[in-house]
Amino acid sequence: MARRLDALSATLAAGLLALAGCGYAVSAGLKLRGGAERAEVRPFANLSADPSVGVEVTSALRAALARRGAAGDGARALIDGQVTTETVAPSFAGGVTQRVGLVVRARLLVDGALVLERLVRREADYLAGADALEGEARRAQALRRLAGEAARDVLSAFEE
Repeated sequence: MARRLDALSATLAAGLLALAGCGYAVSAGLKLRGGAERAEVRPFANLSADPSVGVEVTSALRAALARRGAAGDGARALIDGQVTTETVAPSFAGGVTQRVGLVVRARLLVDGALVLERLVRREADYLAGADALEGEARRAQALRRLAGEAARDVLSAFEE
């Protein structure tokens, strides 16, 4: 009986090992409004004084689409838009923290026709730096985080 259990265990282990190494992966597909399954993201216009925020939003959207297997040049759907930032009153008095806002206006076009336009607004606090350079680096980091959040919100709004 013990031999039989050992053989069964070895067979089961070999089967699990083979399945683990086969390279098979499960990913969720994407279905956009208007019936498109893939989308191209054009660079977002940066209407702010923060130099990289348009690139951050564009990159975050492209990465989100790529994770879903839905990115591609020449796709039926096109996502584009514009980005602005705003300095908001600090959450706490004393100037230890600053607050920045990100506003993303995104459009979904399928076969050249506007299907949906979405406005996403996000805000975040960040610590003021010991000097201006450190403060700007922390602001840029907060904007990068907000760009990722806004990209997820835009993509979920464009999904069916």
